[in-house]
Amino acid sequence: MIEDTPTQHYRFEEAGALIGELLIGRSWVTPAQVERALALQLEKGDRIGRHLVDLGAITGAQLTEALAAQVGMPFITEIQADAIDTSLVADFTLQYAREHNFVPLRREGGRVIVAVADPVALDCIDDLHAMLGVEVEPVAAPQDQIFSAVNRVFDRRANAGVVAEEVQGRDDIGNVEEIEELKKDIIDVTDDEAPIIRLVNSVLNQAVKEKVSDIHIEPYEKEVVIRLRRDGVLGELLRVPKRLHASISSRIKIMGDLNIAEKRLPQDGRIQIRVAGRDVDIRLSTVPTGFGERLVMRLLDKSAVLLDLERLGFDQRNLAIFEDVIRRPHGIILVTGPTGSGKTTTLYGALTRINTPEINILTVEDPVEYQLPGIGQMQVNDKIEFTFARGLRAILRQDPDVVLIGEIRDRETAEIAVQASLTGHLVFATLHTNDSASTFTRLIDMGVEPFLLSSSVIFCMAQRLIRRLHHCKAPYRPPRHEIEQLGLDPDGLEDRMFYKPVGCDECKTGYRGRAGLYELLLVNDDIKTLVTQRSDSSRIKRVAVQSGMRTLRDDGALKVLAGVTSVEEVMSETAEDRS
Repeated sequence: MIEDTPTQHYRFEEAGALIGELLIGRSWVTPAQVERALALQLEKGDRIGRHLVDLGAITGAQLTEALAAQVGMPFITEIQADAIDTSLVADFTLQYAREHNFVPLRREGGRVIVAVADPVALDCIDDLHAMLGVEVEPVAAPQDQIFSAVNRVFDRRANAGVVAEEVQGRDDIGNVEEIEELKKDIIDVTDDEAPIIRLVNSVLNQAVKEKVSDIHIEPYEKEVVIRLRRDGVLGELLRVPKRLHASISSRIKIMGDLNIAEKRLPQDGRIQIRVAGRDVDIRLSTVPTGFGERLVMRLLDKSAVLLDLERLGFDQRNLAIFEDVIRRPHGIILVTGPTGSGKTTTLYGALTRINTPEINILTVEDPVEYQLPGIGQMQVNDKIEFTFARGLRAILRQDPDVVLIGEIRDRETAEIAVQASLTGHLVFATLHTNDSASTFTRLIDMGVEPFLLSSSVIFCMAQRLIRRLHHCKAPYRPPRHEIEQLGLDPDGLEDRMFYKPVGCDECKTGYRGRAGLYELLLVNDDIKTLVTQRSDSSRIKRVAVQSGMRTLRDDGALKVLAGVTSVEEVMSETAEDRS
């Protein structure tokens, strides 16, 4: 029997009573409201209770409770979703549970107790009896409680760790026949038919939900390690037996339209998925190792891309400088930094800022990471010799006002960019250097003439990404030497509050999200003279600082004082900044 609880409100003698009389007897409706609902029933069909809900006379929960009393079924007002065993929903899909408005609650005395939203429409009970292989006893519950519980239970079941445990318990995974089945079944496949697909999907779902940037699948001698990069830091998600590697690799390669038979050469592919209504592009890369193929997936969440310059981490001073520069009529604007430092996102933000119907903006990128409305974007393709230089030449014949070059990699591309800026175009580009002053020496090393650089480059910006402190952060007083390392005077900061990461159930690490550190170098006459003289980057940097430039560490110090990040995070990301 089901335990009596204070939330159960039913009397057996009410069973079989007409629903209208039952509702009037509970003083939930008036006879006039019942008459109105009966008239609507004659006119439109459907049940009287549904019309009473539509009229606002009763709530959906009251209707369910009344129907439960009518048929003598227990009624509960609340469902503890976290207490439900996920194995109870292993035999059917989320769509089936939502369509029939039910959720299994628990096993009890050889039966399964199932909550249903409609006590008089129990078509699913026989199906559940067949699926679960045991007797099913229904109880009634409000529809919103069932809907919430279904989502929570299936969300827990989709957790990669839970799926991995289920998959590891099966002996039929990892053989040749199972891999062949993956080749056939890549769309419209049920969970039961392809457990590896469930495992891969669960990893992708969890990665998107946790706003992960990269997924690493790394085979070793006896196991496969799956790691996720959150806010720039890799962390282990789970480990699975080595026998599952071939199936996992095959499934992902099929999704990326790669050759699953080729395991000796590196391959690159692209996957497009939709998770919880969000479109996500995935760049897939495979490389052979001694223990099998290593796979890395970079997730590009179109709906989560952040293109607002203020939210990227620009303070008012830097934003005013950057806004002024990106609205210049011509010249080269260079953004530098290591891979993954957010250079392309910053330039996308700049293009979005200046994009109007009066301006023709064209880009050549490798790859096109996000589609920007109103902007023409081209992707290089080395296989057909469509390089940055070739794409840039083509762009210049399209009458552009603004040009974005994904990356300057060689002398040819650099020289075309210089010529484009000197002929009246505003050129945005990225470059790999440690700081803004090194930009000039890097381009000179490529073979670009210094006098051309001094005439064309109007702005250089170095950037890094630092992790933002989560709201669980705690105030503290750092040692004197740490404050001095940031370039700050400890004696003038006795009353200033510093914060350190703590970590909670929501963030785990004490950090959530990232912000940019920026070093903005405006090219003035002094800088032009130094560039023409082929001066080294350290001298250029000193002159730029004397002219008011804030270094990466200076910008980081301000973000520490603002409580955005920690001292350790800034010191780690600006370790090479000695100025």
